[in-house]
Amino acid sequence: MAVASTPAIKALVQAKVEHRVHAYTHDPRSDSYGAEAVAALAEQLGVTAGQIFKTLVIELGSGALAVAVLPVPTKLSLKAAAAALGGGKAAMADKAKAERTTGYVLGGVSPLGQKKRLPTVVDESALGWDRVLCSAGKRGLEIELAPADLVKLTSAVTAPIAQA
Repeated sequence: MAVASTPAIKALVQAKVEHRVHAYTHDPRSDSYGAEAVAALAEQLGVTAGQIFKTLVIELGSGALAVAVLPVPTKLSLKAAAAALGGGKAAMADKAKAERTTGYVLGGVSPLGQKKRLPTVVDESALGWDRVLCSAGKRGLEIELAPADLVKLTSAVTAPIAQA
């Protein structure tokens, strides 16, 4: 299957970061994008659900948008994410504002290659893996890379932002 290039993939190629792109068939009726990625890729690639990360766009108390990257099976602690980013408080961002700012559609938001680079926090659990997966910028497309590369390329901070 030919893999489309996205701004996220282009950013990795330009930075000369080792990565692999994995495609799976996205069901357009599904809005559980992370769960769909886990169901499609965990067994196929021999990874656990905790290695597949979702990208959430949040709005800090100041009104600025930011990105939280955490394992699919977990929930985001908005309080912890805001604290990690120095934002006081946070809420999930408006869908249209998130899409307009990142250049990606929900379910395909990548922490990499965003139209406007946003402050980013990656859950510290990522550092416990040799490889993690995150969206490649399109529904049905994931990037596998070293967590240190993800943190470096997004200029992210790491913090415990996930809760079971």
